[in-house]
Amino acid sequence: MNTFKSVFNQYDWETIKTKIYSTTSIEVEYALAKNKRSLDDFLALISPAAQPYLEQMAQLAHELTKKRFGKTIQMYAPLYLSNECQNICTYCGFSLDNKIKRKTLTESEITLEIEVLKKAGFDHVLLVTGEANHTVNVHYFLKTIAQIKNDFSTISAEVQPLSTKEYEQLHNAGIYSILVYQETYHRDVYKQYHTKGKKSNFDFRLETPDRVGTAGIHKIGLGVLLGLEDWRTDSFFNALHLDYLQKTYWQTKYAVSFPRLRPAEGVIEPNFIMDDTDLTQLICAYRLWNEDLEISMSTRENEKFRDNIIPIGITSMSAGSKTNPGGYVVDPQSLEQFEISDERSASEIAKVISSRGYEPVWKDWDRSYTNID
Repeated sequence: MNTFKSVFNQYDWETIKTKIYSTTSIEVEYALAKNKRSLDDFLALISPAAQPYLEQMAQLAHELTKKRFGKTIQMYAPLYLSNECQNICTYCGFSLDNKIKRKTLTESEITLEIEVLKKAGFDHVLLVTGEANHTVNVHYFLKTIAQIKNDFSTISAEVQPLSTKEYEQLHNAGIYSILVYQETYHRDVYKQYHTKGKKSNFDFRLETPDRVGTAGIHKIGLGVLLGLEDWRTDSFFNALHLDYLQKTYWQTKYAVSFPRLRPAEGVIEPNFIMDDTDLTQLICAYRLWNEDLEISMSTRENEKFRDNIIPIGITSMSAGSKTNPGGYVVDPQSLEQFEISDERSASEIAKVISSRGYEPVWKDWDRSYTNID
């Protein structure tokens, strides 16, 4: 079957990069004047030429988000199940070559972690693991989902790329959404960062969202690791990927996240610096291009930025996050995948959201309204 790879191969990185950096103010103004915007307009809105128009972009993004999603922010929390990993990725604290204590949560330990999350008010959880197929595999995921499915109305997963059949199993078990990040769409640079393990296979990862879409998962989340390559060019390819997926798997919902490279054990420094103004521009560009796109903001970002970005285009936020297995109560000292920046509790974040005139949403749909048992 055809996959995104056939579309991706029609584009050249350097050509797209040159087009972005040669965009003129006239092209930006043309994109801003339109009611419905194309990928070419998205390219113009992420260009350096669009920076002087950021205030106008933010105002438009605010209005579009309010029209489509209202004044609500969905709350979620990540649950790291394991830091075992068979990949060597030079930017990740879980990388195989890091000599750290490895841990995979047991059933009883998961129960303890869940109790903390439920007490904090969460009804949406994101399951996260490294890639260790001998222990943290689809059987482990299915067992975990069965254990926690009655505790949460929404369960998402950010785990290693799986087969279509395995995604179908997760879908039938109750998984609502799958997050999978290409990290960078620059094929040669990708090889430099991913030197060993299944993740070193660029094409297999590139085609993962196709397998997720074929399996009928309700929502797919994409993103790039901002800092590995030029953020503007990488973001264009991410938008190209989203555009393809929406046209191909049109019954599926889509989301985008913006992980910026953060400190972690044994990792590299960012090769490309993206400041807060750049990230704001990117968020606005995504919203102006696609008003149906869900946009998520994690605790990687600092308090001030997260507070100020609420009215502009965000639809979901994590809070009180721990990025290590057992981090909430079982083993708080185990190694984090990366350092978080916003360490406020879920209740503190909820109060901030309310103070901005928005409603923190802990549960926005119910399993009984779907065909998921």
